[in-house]
Amino acid sequence: MLGFPGSAATVVAAFFCLPACAHELCTIVADADTGQSLVHSGPACAERVTPASTFKIAISLMGYDAGILQDESRPAWPYQPEYPDWGGDAWRREITPQAWMKDSVFWYSQQVARELGQQRFGAYVRAFQYGNEDVSAVAVAHPGHNGAWVVSSLRISAAEQVAFMRKIVRRELSVSSQAIDMTARITRHPVPVDGWTVHGKTGTGSPGSDNRYDASRAYGWYVGWATRGERRLAFATLIQDEQVQKPNAGLRARDALLQRLPAVDR
Repeated sequence: MLGFPGSAATVVAAFFCLPACAHELCTIVADADTGQSLVHSGPACAERVTPASTFKIAISLMGYDAGILQDESRPAWPYQPEYPDWGGDAWRREITPQAWMKDSVFWYSQQVARELGQQRFGAYVRAFQYGNEDVSAVAVAHPGHNGAWVVSSLRISAAEQVAFMRKIVRRELSVSSQAIDMTARITRHPVPVDGWTVHGKTGTGSPGSDNRYDASRAYGWYVGWATRGERRLAFATLIQDEQVQKPNAGLRARDALLQRLPAVDR
């Protein structure tokens, strides 16, 4: 098994003390083709928690496969006053699939799920074998300001996230090639990282199942995959804050993983 340079304690300290410490629940970086772990650390890699906005990767695959999403710019849906707007001005405008992923626009996810309908939405989740597969808590037709994937019934572990990312990379999901290609396109990190082309999504949530976000105990996810030549990696990292911090935990998890990526597979 390969790892980061230095001791495990040094790695964890460098990886997660950002200016105030969050604690690592799990980090896995695996060869996407063989499944071999290059990095596997943390006490809770099998613990299921809310996927939060990392679930947008799954919704993207569903939306493109079903023909609801067409390309990076279509459909462009306008903001409506009744939509959730906690993302501020970035959400209160016309949103394309590219902007949806970039600005993590929750209401756009809701509209894709609504277009899919409850039966088809649930069928995709089961076909993906996504975590506990439980989307029962929030009806997609009348979601209010909630979603089954945000501090609710749907839960997934870091190990399961990596397994799902490997299926995307290996094209083992029962979705169209266009769905995978377009999802890769809108999740692509804007610049290479040490020669790696990275595709991923952040997520910020918290414990509980009542859709109430607790910033003092926030989870921070970053999940995805990376390619360099013929080499392909799948990854998931999950941290949890010990106090309210800014920027949000998902962004800090992403930045920490990308900072350490050049040390992987050396």
